[in-house]
Amino acid sequence: MTDPDSHLADEDRSTAEGRPTADDPAPVVLATDIGTDVDDTWALAQLLRTPQLDCRLVLTEAGDPTYRASVAAKLLERADRIDVPIGLAPEAREMDEGERNQTPWVDEYDLNDYPGTVRDDGVEAFAEVVTEADEPVTVVSIGPTPTLAAAVDADPDLARECRFVGMHGSFEEGYDGGEPDAETNVRVDPAAFRTVLAAPWRDVLLTPLDTCGRVTLDGGRYHRVWTATDDPLVRGVVENNCVFAARVEWMPYDDFTRRSSTLFDSVAVYLAHDESLVETESVRFDVTDDGFTEPAPDGEFDARVALAWADRDAFEAYLTERLLSR
Repeated sequence: MTDPDSHLADEDRSTAEGRPTADDPAPVVLATDIGTDVDDTWALAQLLRTPQLDCRLVLTEAGDPTYRASVAAKLLERADRIDVPIGLAPEAREMDEGERNQTPWVDEYDLNDYPGTVRDDGVEAFAEVVTEADEPVTVVSIGPTPTLAAAVDADPDLARECRFVGMHGSFEEGYDGGEPDAETNVRVDPAAFRTVLAAPWRDVLLTPLDTCGRVTLDGGRYHRVWTATDDPLVRGVVENNCVFAARVEWMPYDDFTRRSSTLFDSVAVYLAHDESLVETESVRFDVTDDGFTEPAPDGEFDARVALAWADRDAFEAYLTERLLSR
């Protein structure tokens, strides 16, 4: 088993194979449907606490952009990171209450009062981040992809300056370890995901349900997060976890005091700067109209896919330490 403490130390010194370091962090755009499943909130906090990654933009995806941006903005304020701009999706879609699972946390929050920058045109904001960066941008995609699809459809050359790291798909395992599923980030808008995959990215790396669907924090690790009452950012994550647990039927309400929900998106943030705790392989696949990612020897798309863990326990230990680092 990998020693998570030594792994964390190695990351903070230097990394092999040209990976970003704390001294030379990679510019990142986080494309997120934050506010529906609380794992996006955990992932944003993780990103802000990862010195190898420099968050240049939070880009909302799929739904009510003002609601999603409000959740992100309030968390950015908690982190004292109002330097991070927020880009709004170009199209708004009405969301039902079953999608607004963190509404109570932002009921009294007015996005107009966010002291940072909110860009009405998220596609334009994304293009500016990419073109102004001195090095390739890493796009961390943890939601459905209509905003990214609009960006690369308008200017495919943007993708040539970016890596794409996404929480998407289901290849050999589905939710709860069952048969492959139509994973939500693909199923919501398969056409948009196909557009994104067809863009000329420098690299495409995916964490499907096969790996990210197994990640939770519980026991002593979750207790450390739960009791970090003097840390405004982590406190915001825990508050959202409590709100989320009260609004989803599948999570027994009292569980929020003992464990997190499944932290799908945290794996994508990790893969933006390191891959040593997963096992990846190149996969060709098709994206069906109902949202399945079906492996096929002559499939339309190919990507590097994290299909198995090398050491999931070490990742969960690493995630705990990263969230609690200041």
